[in-house]
Amino acid sequence: MTEFAPETGLATGSFGFGTYRSRGGASFPGLVMPDGAVFDLSDRYRDTHAILDDWDRALDAMADVAARGGTAPYRFAELEALPPLAHPNLLCAGANYRQHVAEMMTHNKFNQHNRHPGESDEAFFARNLEEVKDRALNGIPYFWTGLHSSLVGADADLVKPLIGAQLDWELEFGAIVARGDRYVRPEDANDLVAGYVMVNDIGTVDEFRRIDVRWGFDWISKHQPSFKPAGPFIVPKQFVKLDEVRIHLAVNGETKQDWPISDMIFSVEQLLSYASERVRLLPGDQLITGSPPGNGALFGQFLEPGDVIDSSITFLGRQRNRVVAEETGGRVPTFGAFKTA
Repeated sequence: MTEFAPETGLATGSFGFGTYRSRGGASFPGLVMPDGAVFDLSDRYRDTHAILDDWDRALDAMADVAARGGTAPYRFAELEALPPLAHPNLLCAGANYRQHVAEMMTHNKFNQHNRHPGESDEAFFARNLEEVKDRALNGIPYFWTGLHSSLVGADADLVKPLIGAQLDWELEFGAIVARGDRYVRPEDANDLVAGYVMVNDIGTVDEFRRIDVRWGFDWISKHQPSFKPAGPFIVPKQFVKLDEVRIHLAVNGETKQDWPISDMIFSVEQLLSYASERVRLLPGDQLITGSPPGNGALFGQFLEPGDVIDSSITFLGRQRNRVVAEETGGRVPTFGAFKTA
């Protein structure tokens, strides 16, 4: 049975690395031990991107630091956790959990034309779940690209912007790319993975569809400032037992998401293989793998200023984010919300 340190949520015998800042100090790449000791890596690497650019040697160097131990200059609880990577390419998978996709197909407006006359939710869900299972065997993944300007640290405030009313959560399991490649087979794609990271894929879900353009969709509202809380660290893949990973999110103390990543339609390796056919993967690219069920849209509950989100993913630590209203100094939008009806 894996044991986890209460100070960090890291498994005993593991470590994480990320970007941190002391009070009044400069940011630095740091190695986090399970007990909360943090070692400064800036004498070796200027930032975490440099670590990923030199992954094999960097991993050995971090393992040496962890093995030597000694008196650490910092404690995790006293530092501000910044996004583990400052400017990664963001590859964002969607519709990738069987239960979640079948629920959306059953309850969301976009698919109601496929419901049989008089068909119950239970029967419709069962048909949709079979379709999802077929997609896992015969379909292909789906993802979009994101903006690193939306990234914030694990405990940063989540800012509700002026545009978009339905602020929703999607806690996701993420993977960090160690080396670039093209046309990688799924069975070889694990070699691309440096480690794993937690990311909350926030969005204003009333801002996805618009009727003023022919294709009807617009994903830019997924990337407002603060909409991607990440970290607090990246955990090298050898320390993460994927069959034990569970995603948990609570809003104001009430559990909303609690689900194993084993329900993914496409694995991390399949997603990276697909991505390598569409883009050139680079060291430090950040893949998020889609959301399990339990989003606010399912409950008809959305985030408002004053709400507090507590999140955790097994092996990957914890996040806490307070929702605040955006302060604009009196500025107002010029174009405003999308036309959706």
